Amino acid sequence: MPAPHRVVIVAFPGVELLDITGPGEVFSVASRVAGSARPGYRVQIATADGGAVTTSSGIRLLADLRLDEVDEAGGRVDTLLVSGAVTHQEGGGAEAVVDPTVTDWLRGAVPRAGRTGSVCAGAHLLAAAGLLDGRAATTHWLTAAQLAAAHPEITVDPDPIFIRSGRVWTCAGVTSGMDMALAMVAEDHGQAVALATARMMVMYVKRSGGQSQFSVPLSVQAPTGDRIDELCQWITEHPEEDLSAEALAERVNLSARHFSRLFAQRTGTTPAAYVESTRLEAARRLLEESDGSLPQVAAASGLGSVKTLHRSFRRRLGTTPAEYRRRFRQSHRPLPA
Repeated sequence: MPAPHRVVIVAFPGVELLDITGPGEVFSVASRVAGSARPGYRVQIATADGGAVTTSSGIRLLADLRLDEVDEAGGRVDTLLVSGAVTHQEGGGAEAVVDPTVTDWLRGAVPRAGRTGSVCAGAHLLAAAGLLDGRAATTHWLTAAQLAAAHPEITVDPDPIFIRSGRVWTCAGVTSGMDMALAMVAEDHGQAVALATARMMVMYVKRSGGQSQFSVPLSVQAPTGDRIDELCQWITEHPEEDLSAEALAERVNLSARHFSRLFAQRTGTTPAAYVESTRLEAARRLLEESDGSLPQVAAASGLGSVKTLHRSFRRRLGTTPAEYRRRFRQSHRPLPA
């Protein structure tokens, strides 16, 4: 029987329960689906002292090992996941918790792991450890602005369910950890095993909005009828239009400077970053759902050229458009006229 893929999930007091159990269950089900002929997953929980940890829901989890035992107890870590925690403020705000003991440990552990992922506000711990510098990353929309303000060296995008930047993955709020884990299963075992796992868990193969589980943008959290919210919806529906900050500001009758400031306040990101992520999402859907050529995909998604298409995929996803299509294409249809 092949040696199992070792997954270590880091926990600390106050973490979200589903940040741990959600990905853990995905890997467990995937092991059963893959069968004994393929390497399954062995999931371990690690805490600072190796004892029980009380989650935000009050449910206590028992750890398998201490942080300082991770390297000694079972060999190489193939996947290292960092769970997150938030403190809720009066008025509905939230602040990510950054545990200094975990942060210090991550600095040495992440370079040795095969791949690393943060779940929800766990991105703040990776950021505090300097492990997201120069990368694109996401987190729960409630704390995205906090992450962007505290770490300007990170390109924070609050929209995708998850972002892969080389060996480092980050995902949005709570249940998105399951989507990220499912994508990791697809990377390890292929699309068929991932889809069989999703069916077993009664997870959506496609979430609402018609975008696949591998790249579903969350709606910008703004009041209904808010003009920035309406503009974001329009951007999503018209990626091929002129989406410069000046053109968008004119569309909502604001000066370019005031528009950029207001947009960042509402969404936690810049207009340019939001437009790029929207166009990348459009390109991903076209690659998944059509047989359009790369020049056609680049034009229809608003990225313009194949060179820009390649650059965006390399920087944001760590792969090429052609490789992405081979892995995730769901049908064989021509690009809509």
